[in-house]
Amino acid sequence: MKRRHLLQLGAAAALNPWAQMRALAQTAPAAGGYRALVCVFLFGGNDGNNLLVPNDARYASYQRARPKLALDKATLLPLSLSNASGLALHPAFTGLSGLINRGQASVVANVGPLLQPTTLAQYNANSVPLPSNLFSHSDQQGAWQSGVPEGPARNGWGGRLLERAVAEGQANRGYAAISLSGGNIWEAGDKSLTPYRVSSAGRFGFDFYDPNAKAGSDPLSAAVAATLAETRAHPFEQTWLNLMGRSLEAQRVLSSALASSSVSTVFPNTDLGRQLGMAAKLIAARGVLGLSRQCFFTSIGGFDTHGDDQLQRQAENFAEIDAAVTAFNTAMGALGLADSVTLFTASDFGRTFASNGSGTDHAWGNHHLVVGGAARGINGGKLLGRMPELALGGPDDVGDGVWLPSTATDQLGAELARWFGADATTLAAVWPHASGFDRLAGWA
Repeated sequence: MKRRHLLQLGAAAALNPWAQMRALAQTAPAAGGYRALVCVFLFGGNDGNNLLVPNDARYASYQRARPKLALDKATLLPLSLSNASGLALHPAFTGLSGLINRGQASVVANVGPLLQPTTLAQYNANSVPLPSNLFSHSDQQGAWQSGVPEGPARNGWGGRLLERAVAEGQANRGYAAISLSGGNIWEAGDKSLTPYRVSSAGRFGFDFYDPNAKAGSDPLSAAVAATLAETRAHPFEQTWLNLMGRSLEAQRVLSSALASSSVSTVFPNTDLGRQLGMAAKLIAARGVLGLSRQCFFTSIGGFDTHGDDQLQRQAENFAEIDAAVTAFNTAMGALGLADSVTLFTASDFGRTFASNGSGTDHAWGNHHLVVGGAARGINGGKLLGRMPELALGGPDDVGDGVWLPSTATDQLGAELARWFGADATTLAAVWPHASGFDRLAGWA
């Protein structure tokens, strides 16, 4: 193997989160038990109006506003919520509706980025600050993931939470933020933490190197090992060798941890199913890694439904979400972690209540799901937040059925952060605007 080729293969190591690894030895989990947050991001802007649907007298208003998109009332899956009535889920959510009705999950209504509590009159008068570039995919993805809706989105609330929950220099700290879906803002810390990317198949990017290869059996691995053992006079070359060595060692440790873990639950062979299946296996390896706090990022795309195929595309996506999330919830129960891992959905924004032919346009407030962990027991089987009045031109409509959020992302995120273990000081750093809002309605 030529030295130049090796340098090219490893050039990304300097940008790899493992460049920030301080140590790789195992350590005992911190007091307070294990907690993990799992984000399922719905890229494109999901139409939450067909996720959470009224099945009482409000259905008539729903049907009038979107005649080509209204779901058949007879197919809706009724919810038995402890604090609300007349609501149902999309018919694809056969598993998740059961989880909600058994108190193992909840729905969050009309949530979106805000800088402060905002009324329709204030919005119309432009008398209060608003999130930057509303209705822009990239900006609103950043607002949801960063918790800083005024922008720019330089780091994420999950990353800031982990920066304070997992001490700098703690062994295996680099494994605290793991992404199963590439780069993301949510897990990027404001100090040194960055998400480590793992494929849904468990690959880490250095498949060409086997640190356990026997002498003479693997010339490529032998060449890598020999190069890493060298001492270079040039500081850049030596720094690169050090970073590459730490990255490969990190890969070895995580590969060994995965090899020692097992998950009996069968996950669907879909993109999201594979992502959440790998997340479950990584969580099963928590004892080997010695971390008591982790975040995992997963995603599914295809929600930018301007065209004529929204009903079919959304039904297919919802079915994939339902099967994958239900399997993940089952896996957490089998691992004894049903109360320790919280999965939540997020998306760019909602979509208009009024239809655009057989599609919808970009909107603002949206409905979401919280599953397991924080949404069990006293907070399970609930409507969190407040449903908008389902009327075009009504008190929650800023135009064409763009819902003005009645719940800020800060309110939902702050409750998840508190469940994760955040104190008041941490909360102020993670959700800087949360102090300006009331606690999330319905949350106990």
